[in-house]
Amino acid sequence: MNVSSIQKYRPAYHYSPAEGWMNDPNGMVYFGGEYHLFYQYTTHGAKPDFANMHWGHAVSKDLLHWEELSVALKPDDNGAIFSGSVVVDQDNRTGFFNEEGSGLVAIYTNAGNKTIPGKDQVQSIAYSNDNGRTWSKYDGNPVLLPADTADFRDPKVFWYGPSSEWVMTLAVKDRVEFYKSPNLKEWSYASSFGAEVAGSHRGVYECPDLVQIPVDGDPSNTKWVLIVSVGDRNGINDSDPEPPAGGSGIMYFVGEFDGTTFIPDDQVTSEGDIRWVDHGSDCYAAVTWSNMTTETGNPLWLGWMSNWRYANLTPTVDWRGAMTIPRELALETRSGKETLVQRPARELGQLGAPVVSLKEVKASEAQSALSALQLDSYVIRAELDAKESLAFKVRTSADQETVVGYDSGLKELYVDRTRSGQVEFHEDFAARHTAAVAEPTDGKLDLLVYVDRSSVEVFASRGQAVITDLIFPEPSAKGLGLLTEKGDLKLHSLEIHALTSEVR
Repeated sequence: MNVSSIQKYRPAYHYSPAEGWMNDPNGMVYFGGEYHLFYQYTTHGAKPDFANMHWGHAVSKDLLHWEELSVALKPDDNGAIFSGSVVVDQDNRTGFFNEEGSGLVAIYTNAGNKTIPGKDQVQSIAYSNDNGRTWSKYDGNPVLLPADTADFRDPKVFWYGPSSEWVMTLAVKDRVEFYKSPNLKEWSYASSFGAEVAGSHRGVYECPDLVQIPVDGDPSNTKWVLIVSVGDRNGINDSDPEPPAGGSGIMYFVGEFDGTTFIPDDQVTSEGDIRWVDHGSDCYAAVTWSNMTTETGNPLWLGWMSNWRYANLTPTVDWRGAMTIPRELALETRSGKETLVQRPARELGQLGAPVVSLKEVKASEAQSALSALQLDSYVIRAELDAKESLAFKVRTSADQETVVGYDSGLKELYVDRTRSGQVEFHEDFAARHTAAVAEPTDGKLDLLVYVDRSSVEVFASRGQAVITDLIFPEPSAKGLGLLTEKGDLKLHSLEIHALTSEVR
């Protein structure tokens, strides 16, 4: 098999490992001028080996260009290295660093533990004195043991200033449990959330995250957002609602946190009350970077771009798995409710060079400009009247296309990947995914579409509606077009930015 066939779906600007299998992002932290991305990693082959899971590692100074480093954490007698987080121990509360120094501490799940009978998944810690390049595991591992369940994993830890202690959110089968510690070594149970919530328990809870976010950009008015990933068909109740596109997905809850207990603002009493982060198939296990916020006080995060329903089957060779683009999270009042919105990290605005830039242009003229393009990785920015329907055909050839559009009658964003290229590897892959779009207050709808060699990420209404989907077109499918029922429909603006170099 030649190199081009191995690499033909390799993203141009999404992170993916050079080889091997990758899933959940782990340990994301900003430290020493670098964004660290750790991740679930199988070093051999392109399928997960859960009994031999490692932490892979990459760093970036700009969220655009990533350098893949050596494996950070390897399995040991306590088990494989499952998901977790990294924090900056600024005041040396662990005692791992010099008296006035600081460093990085990883808190992670060991799975398949054989040192303590009946305790399969346990929490352990490790520390680094050299900006995450090498790690030493704590001699006292494990630091937290489960009480009564085999599913006890994915610790996300943050510093809670009002009580001067660390708080851990942990996925425990059908709930999130909270633990507290003064030093990251000794943990005490605080509370739990989720077991009695009428959300989705179709899959076990995984990769929780609890973050404080300003409401409508006001730093004096903040809410806590609890984010929970839900696995595919291995949960408490298989009759519970699926995520919008099926398989695995991410829910969120908005509420208050006092250092011990999370209390949601709204009760989830029906399927319609469940708040999903993404309405496509392929955003899962997303978590935020620690030790940083944006200029607006909002967190940044990214997720694993796949779905457990078919993740092992996607048609790449020698490598499998990629991350979404980094995204800024915000809480904005939409239709009277604090709503989690996502927008691409501002650094991504530096991607590519403009090849089309049009203002107040008819759709027929825009189509003429697009028809001359042959691109495989690019960004579309468009603004139109919300009363109009419009769709872009991306990664097209004679028999392949992915359709990204807005239906004004249904007030719906959609991605149709039924003819997007290789779709036969799983019966659920060829599908059309939709997301409701809130009525814009100014009557204009903005669309932002990130297209890469094997994915589309679509944001509408300033990040209120989001769809993330993998696609697998042939490399030759580089056409780009416009679909509308009205040739005289006017776009207020249309920009295409092409990516001209690899930024993996």
